[in-house]
Amino acid sequence: MSKKIVISSDSTCDLSRELIERYQIKTIPLGVTLGDKIYRDGVDVTPDDIYAYHAKTGLLPKTSAINIAENSEFFAELTRDGSAVIHFTISASMSATCNNARLAAEEFEDVYVIDSKNLSTGNGLLVIAAAEMARQGMEANEIAETVSALADCVDASFIVDNLEYLAKGGRCSSAAAFGANLLQLKPCICVKGGAMSVGKKYRGKFGKVLLEYVAERLADGEDIELDRVFVTHAGCDAEIVESVVDAVKETLPFKEVFVTRAGCTISSHCGANTLGVLFIRKTPLT
Repeated sequence: MSKKIVISSDSTCDLSRELIERYQIKTIPLGVTLGDKIYRDGVDVTPDDIYAYHAKTGLLPKTSAINIAENSEFFAELTRDGSAVIHFTISASMSATCNNARLAAEEFEDVYVIDSKNLSTGNGLLVIAAAEMARQGMEANEIAETVSALADCVDASFIVDNLEYLAKGGRCSSAAAFGANLLQLKPCICVKGGAMSVGKKYRGKFGKVLLEYVAERLADGEDIELDRVFVTHAGCDAEIVESVVDAVKETLPFKEVFVTRAGCTISSHCGANTLGVLFIRKTPLT
């Protein structure tokens, strides 16, 4: 008899409450430090709290990995009834969370830790794919092997309106951020091979740039899986988000278009007014 399979993830998957409930996903939060207090991503702190803290102090919050003990306790609870667990984490190159989860998983017989090689709903796409496979009756080891390979096919990118958070976080120089903001340059941050890099730099107002970005990212429709796409944003105006969703729907016939809000971990690094379109390709990114 096949074991029950539980799909879980750290909080950086940025799935909406609706999707977490639909697919019965279990989540464990990363830590977010504001001043001298440590909060739990998505549990007792929100992205808006982060923006308010930055506006008041000029400081960025600090995010912290889930430690081995926390992961071990989480896995113990999920496997108490004999279930197998497939657990997803933010890219191992971005956080110690993945390695800590793998060390914790060594205590258990059927806990599979998957390095999403991504962040935000780039991870979320894999989480949902795994949940769909479990519903189809695949065994846990087969799902783990399949989604591990699928990680290389996730197309994740974001447009950042203002580089202030990236500059303060040491991911670009203050001079570069000032020049980019002065010239209305909006960089595309791409995730590939588990790491972030700067892609094309768009120029113009945020709303206009986003429509150009959508057209270019979705241009090669024959190589894109059309099951689902995410429009994930960090505190963007509703009108801007709606215009992007409309553009996505007009460009390709995705079966489902999900709109999600980036959680605290992601928002701590990119700031407000960041938006990405994330989906899965049929072939690995090169």
